Amino acid sequence: MSFRKRNIGLSTGTDRTSISNSPSQPQRTTQAPPPTPGIRPSPDDGRATISTGSPSLDNLMAGHGGLPLGKILLVEENGTTDFAGALLRYYAAEGVVQDQKVHVIGMPEQWGRTLPGLIGPAEAANEMPDRRKSERMKIAWRYERLGEFGAGVAGARVPAASAGDQIPSSTDGSLETQPAFCHAFDLTKRLIHPSIGNITYMPIAPSREPLLVSIQRKLQVVIASSPPNTVHRIVIPSFLNPTVYPPEVSQPENVLPFLHSLRGLMSLPTSRITAMITLPLSLFPRTSGLVRWMEILSDGVIELCPFPHSSDALSTSGAATAHEEPPQGMLKMHRLPVLHERGGGGDHNIGQDWAFTLSRRKFEIKPFSLPPAEGDTEAQDKARSDKMPKMADLEF
Repeated sequence: MSFRKRNIGLSTGTDRTSISNSPSQPQRTTQAPPPTPGIRPSPDDGRATISTGSPSLDNLMAGHGGLPLGKILLVEENGTTDFAGALLRYYAAEGVVQDQKVHVIGMPEQWGRTLPGLIGPAEAANEMPDRRKSERMKIAWRYERLGEFGAGVAGARVPAASAGDQIPSSTDGSLETQPAFCHAFDLTKRLIHPSIGNITYMPIAPSREPLLVSIQRKLQVVIASSPPNTVHRIVIPSFLNPTVYPPEVSQPENVLPFLHSLRGLMSLPTSRITAMITLPLSLFPRTSGLVRWMEILSDGVIELCPFPHSSDALSTSGAATAHEEPPQGMLKMHRLPVLHERGGGGDHNIGQDWAFTLSRRKFEIKPFSLPPAEGDTEAQDKARSDKMPKMADLEF
């Protein structure tokens, strides 16, 4: 019978002290690739999203803060107005400013020349009116006509840093530029940008094969020939409009395969594509089976219902305060780009009353509320007090 000492190990392991005292080997450091301009992760689930060109519409996209890549947004509009066309121009102009590829289907080059002019980052543009309004409320109304508060004093105020400005870095203190996610545009001006040549136009032209099939193949060729990690925006204004498309295109056997192929093109692992389509409901109502299938094949569906000219009183009453512009129509959310079973974080916006206002510089979406009913003196006094400035806001 053999014996062994208890303090002797069965196997000689490696000396940990020698490993810790040994010179450290060079470690491979992998730097993260630089962020792509115009793309940021969704605050809900981290998916890559882009801006629609309207900050208020980005906030309604199911909690993602923008339109996720690989999704289709269908914008329907009632009547003969063109609010959807203005929203589509914001979407295309944002892609041009972000150096992304924009593909316009069914429109000539004249359509791209009507894109709104660039003002700057949307955050900086929204801060200026609020700052001026707050400064105007701080002085007495009898001195308001003497001039703008602080005007003529050079360097009296320094604007706060906004998106697109140089801010100190957190590591070495150097200045770095953060690209803006969304920009503000002016509809009365025309966009002048070096990347405006990135727009690809696919006008309606006769061909041997069906029209939508030829457009689909052109899209595949253009996207396949682009450099990797290129973001593409597909713009389809006034889809199926008889003044642009031939009558046979509006048949379901032509429209539905085109939308299926468009979704298949977006579902590729290497593709970074989004699309926005506008549809006139006065020609193709939502009660038809074709439009219902188009809504099913789209990831987001919104409907614009402009107010008629006879309802000016109703539109004026929708403004929360006297300083706000009255809404020009109602906006209905029929479907949102929900990407998982948790609901996307913002599906509660469906069914609420939303109103939209198109001004010279923005397309704004806000909640809509009716004025107090006649006889309800308490509600009327409250609405009247909300429109008047409070004494706490006035400084003498």
